[in-house]
Amino acid sequence: MRKLGCLGLIAGIVAVVALFVVVQGWGGRGPSERTLTVQVPQGASLASAARQLEAAGAIRSASRFRLMARVFGSGEPIKAGEYRMPPHTSAADILQLLQGGKTLQRLVVVPEGYPSVLVHDALAKADGLTGVVPVPAEGSVLPDSYAFERGDTRAQVVARMQKAMRDYLAAAWAKRKPGIAVKTPAEAITLAAIVEKETGKQSERRMVAAVYGNRLRMGMPLQADPTVIYPITKGRPLGRRILRSELQAKNGYNTYASAGLPTGPIANPGRASIDAVLDPARSTALYFVADGTGGHVFANTLAEHNANVQKWYALRRARGEM
Repeated sequence: MRKLGCLGLIAGIVAVVALFVVVQGWGGRGPSERTLTVQVPQGASLASAARQLEAAGAIRSASRFRLMARVFGSGEPIKAGEYRMPPHTSAADILQLLQGGKTLQRLVVVPEGYPSVLVHDALAKADGLTGVVPVPAEGSVLPDSYAFERGDTRAQVVARMQKAMRDYLAAAWAKRKPGIAVKTPAEAITLAAIVEKETGKQSERRMVAAVYGNRLRMGMPLQADPTVIYPITKGRPLGRRILRSELQAKNGYNTYASAGLPTGPIANPGRASIDAVLDPARSTALYFVADGTGGHVFANTLAEHNANVQKWYALRRARGEM
């Protein structure tokens, strides 16, 4: 009896040890020494995914993974997509990742005021996108961060960017304030792109929109430097001062040479600039100039504006910029 008792104790210890090994193999540190990326194709089974994981070095054994998934897993199906796994991710966490569909999120970032040529550049450089796409129409893309998965096409991402702009503009236009200077959503985007390029300060966008709205109503030229640059570079940095000949050029965009809005947008404006054009500040200001702090000082009359310009020049001379 004593011998049988010892044998039973040993068997119990062996069973506990075996269970510990199994549990550690499921929930303990995985074998990978580095971050891995695994693509699970559409319609893949747990068995085929397990073979991929074993080949990638994420798990030690595909057959053991399937067995433990049946014993310890939830039974939920796995989801297709691209998955990133940090070093030593456990088999349990890998199954949870695949069942939860927490795929790797790749992003194309479109900052506010990005011209479409730079949007196109960002799409071309985005690793994981496929296919080619033309430069989107200027002003048709809503600045934001757009997630995609490996294998998505560039055309699909552009379509989402443009739908986001159409949806936002439609909603914003429906809430526009009465009496604004722009008459159509297209004009709103054109003016919002100028506002976007003229100031990076959220607090003064509505004032800049008010100045340009006042000028439009009075038939004054907008005199916005970014519109002069646009036909030269299509939105890329000019890298030099504007030439006198360029200020006099008539090309549909130059708001020094002609009154009214330019032919079309010069960039893709963000939500805040669109909102500013559709709800400008209540102001009679017609002029603004830089104030040396990254913002602008506004004026109602040309005499006030000229005085502000002289202050700006004096500040630039004191800084050694002139």
